[in-house]
Amino acid sequence: MSDLRFCGHTLEPAELALIVELATRYGRLSRHELAQTVCELLGWQRPNGQPKTIECRALLERMQEAGLIGLPALKSGRPRGAGSSVPVSPDPESAPLDAPLATLQPIRLQRVATPGERTLWRTLIERHHYLGHRVPFGAHLRYLIQTTSPHPRVLGCLQFSSPAWRLKGRDQWIGWDDATRAQHLQSVICNSRFLILPHVRVPNLASHVLALALRTVTTDWTAAYGIRPLLAETLVDPARFTGHCYRVANWIDVGLTTGRGRIVTA
Repeated sequence: MSDLRFCGHTLEPAELALIVELATRYGRLSRHELAQTVCELLGWQRPNGQPKTIECRALLERMQEAGLIGLPALKSGRPRGAGSSVPVSPDPESAPLDAPLATLQPIRLQRVATPGERTLWRTLIERHHYLGHRVPFGAHLRYLIQTTSPHPRVLGCLQFSSPAWRLKGRDQWIGWDDATRAQHLQSVICNSRFLILPHVRVPNLASHVLALALRTVTTDWTAAYGIRPLLAETLVDPARFTGHCYRVANWIDVGLTTGRGRIVTA
């Protein structure tokens, strides 16, 4: 199978042979451990030196589906990267909030880091976002949108994650070919979740958060992954949303893709 790709890179025969050998020799390793081993031996790392374990594991599972290797069975109850269980927990304060944006300043983005923050983020997204909660593929950062005025309160959620490998509208707008995209795609991030809680009705909050988010995630992504994002993208379903808040925040509509709108910004 000569067309296997890893993060835009077509596997060389020697790389493919090494993976097959490792999967055969170390059949007792878990999928995660095998992916880490492959990354270490082939030098598949992020700019900050961390192995691309999630992406490698997905490659291993594609190879298994193609009959190239065998992998240990998944542990019972462990999500495979699509959906995962979200514990039932109450929302934070859910009384209606109808106020001018100025009265809630400063708005801040709290990067999700603690178990409690992760549970809260997952609960809110699963309960209130039409796409629900999914384990994102590759690198990602999550935030809780918060205000401390007149008292601390969660207003919504954000997630930035790795971009789609190929998007016609985006690629034409940038003007890159396959080789250039493979070289520079890691400088693109995707706003894969954006939620303002339904009981929060604050004019201009969404566009304000988007502008704040780009400043915040640029610094955080660079610190977490060792590369500075140069472009952000998102998908907007025109059957549900107009994308107005993105346009107000200076995002650029570059066209439709597979039934959904794609908006990018430099």
